[in-house]
This record gives sequence, structure tokens and C-alpha cells, in this order.
Amino acid sequence: MTADEHALRRVHRFLAAFRRRQAARTAGFPGGFAALDDRYPASRANNHLLVDGDTDPAALPARAEELLGHLPYRLVHVLGEEIAAACREPMARARYAHSTSYLMLHTGPVPDHAGAREVDLDVLRGPVTASWRRMVPNVAGGTLRDLVERRAARLRGAPDVRFLASYTPGGEVASWVDLYLDPAAGVAQIEDLVTAGEHLGKGYAGRVLDTALHLAAGAGCEVRFLSARATQWPHQWYGRRGFTVAGSVHRFERV
Repeated sequence: MTADEHALRRVHRFLAAFRRRQAARTAGFPGGFAALDDRYPASRANNHLLVDGDTDPAALPARAEELLGHLPYRLVHVLGEEIAAACREPMARARYAHSTSYLMLHTGPVPDHAGAREVDLDVLRGPVTASWRRMVPNVAGGTLRDLVERRAARLRGAPDVRFLASYTPGGEVASWVDLYLDPAAGVAQIEDLVTAGEHLGKGYAGRVLDTALHLAAGAGCEVRFLSARATQWPHQWYGRRGFTVAGSVHRFERV
């Protein structure tokens, strides 16, 4: 097993543990579990199936119906290339669309602290609300509430959860990111990096990313990773900042 393969296994364990701890309730099945939270029904990040072991691909659509039948969507995440490949045909027959997110390991040098600050949920509520309205102009009120307030559930997803933000000279929050740390496991996840529309292209995202990497290394997390959609541009930006693709999360969704 290569070093990257070993690190990817640690990432998979971290992702499964995070989703179990974040969930308000879970329901297990062979090879995976449902992570559920009735407080945020519109949030797919809080209501989905995760396959992280050997499972019966042919049974997966029925399991999704059983466990997610109270929701207007069905979402299944699959870790591991072989099992994901085996799931593609039965999920396609059940009218699921397939997409991929890269799991990217930080393999570059650890940057210096770039001056981003740790903030609480109240500080981010306004900027996050504005960013969702920009990205999804017609988002419904209930959905918007779930997308904004679901961050509270993330606080229990890892032993140490921090929200970081960089500020403009005038004191506005310009960019923000989540940092999930498990020092005992030596793993850290950097997730949900967003920059306010009016502050794009000014270096604020780099500041929060560099600060997160610096803090993660300082906490003893030698495995530092993030996820990025394969079809969108940010993974190229992350590549220029010391991240390399180590694996994928496969996403099967039906609305």
C-alpha cells in the first residue's frame, strides 16, 4: 500500500466518523448507514446514505427508498472506487444521476498563518445567507434556513471544529471556511470554503485556506484534505496551492 492509499483510508474513516457524529440519528445497513437530521430536511449534507464498506449494489435503491422515503430527494455517497463502479448500473436503472467529488490531500509545504480569525456561528450567519442567495437566487425560505443553520450540527462532527474567516480592511467578513480536526487520528478536513461575491479575486480565500492548513499542522494532523467537485474549477485552484487528488467520493442522487 502506498502512502497516499494509506492516507486515503484514514480520510475515509474520518468522513464516516464525522457523518455519524454530526447526525441526529443513524440507521445502519450492511456496508453503510443513513445519516439523518430532521431539523434540516432540506440539507442533503445532513440527510443521505453513506456506503463505506462492502454492500449489495442491487439492494441500494431500495435501501434509499426505505431510509430516505420521507424526503423529496434521495442521495447516496459511496467511498471506494470498486464498490462505486458496481453501484453505477443498479443506481442508473433506478434513475439516479451520478457525479464525483475529488478527495484532495495537501502535499505541499505548510503555509504560515495568514491572519484569518476563528469566528462563531453568529458572525457567519449574515455572510452565509447572502452567499446562498447569490448562488441560488430563487432559494425558498425554509431551504435557506436549513442551509444556513445546519452549521450548528457540524460542531459535533469532529473533536475540534473551528470556523475561520478573513476580513476586509473595513471589517467585513470576506471569506470563510470550516476546519474539522481530529488530532488523535492525525486527520483534518478543510471544507466549505466560500468568498463573498463582492470580494472575489482579492486573496481572501487564500488567507483562510493557509490559516486552516497552518492550524491543522500545528494540531498534529499530518493528513490534511478537502473535497472538490470534479466538474467545477476550484479543484484546479487547490492544485496550485499544494493539493493533489488521492481519491473520489461518488454521489448518486435522484430528485
